[in-house]
Amino acid sequence: MDHPFLRKLRHGAQLTKEDEVLLASLLEPARAISAREDVAEEGSEPFSLPLIVDGWACRYSTLENGQRQIISLFVPGDLCEPFGMLPRFMDHSVATLTPVMMTPVRVAPIKAAVLASPRIEEALWWDLLVATAIDREHLVSLGRRTATERLGHLFCELHLRLEMVGLVEGLSYEMPVTQADLGDLLGLSMVHVNRSLQELRRTGLMSLRGRRLTIHDLEGLRELSFFDDGYLHPEGAN
Repeated sequence: MDHPFLRKLRHGAQLTKEDEVLLASLLEPARAISAREDVAEEGSEPFSLPLIVDGWACRYSTLENGQRQIISLFVPGDLCEPFGMLPRFMDHSVATLTPVMMTPVRVAPIKAAVLASPRIEEALWWDLLVATAIDREHLVSLGRRTATERLGHLFCELHLRLEMVGLVEGLSYEMPVTQADLGDLLGLSMVHVNRSLQELRRTGLMSLRGRRLTIHDLEGLRELSFFDDGYLHPEGAN
């Protein structure tokens, strides 16, 4: 089976067959982790880069009063930390949102792969560029988009991110996160999330049934939420 990490990195560089064999050799056997479980806790010392193979996870921080802010969403193919180094300690936590298959990636071998191939280096720098751009755009949403626009923008972004790794069927994809998760990600109460979902449904631009989201008018949803896919660099960085 084609690994989602390789599917994703092909968007960042023209990888050769040899490059992909080298990258695949870095991937240790994936382990299953239950939903709602911490993978790395704030203050702990990390020993590898968590790579999501299947399922969804997040980066989050918790205030002393117990309120949680989800900082980033991770989908299959995502490294949960930058490829170049590990921090001495975690200044945030990483947790699963759904059942997850996760592979630990060691830093020394991935650095060696970067030295061995300029295409692998380009692909991994592209991956870091996109991850950083997603975080910047998230700040824009929190500061300037309305609740409905934040949700619409997120749905457009996830559509493209999941499409990159082959997890979209037309304009439909699995949406397994809860309304509470969406609220913690977008800085909204559950009441605001629910109202905004209802508003998006009324526009006819999208629908959410069970755990599956379908976009009925992608251009309309992009226009409503001020979505420009340039920050995701779908065609690479150059």
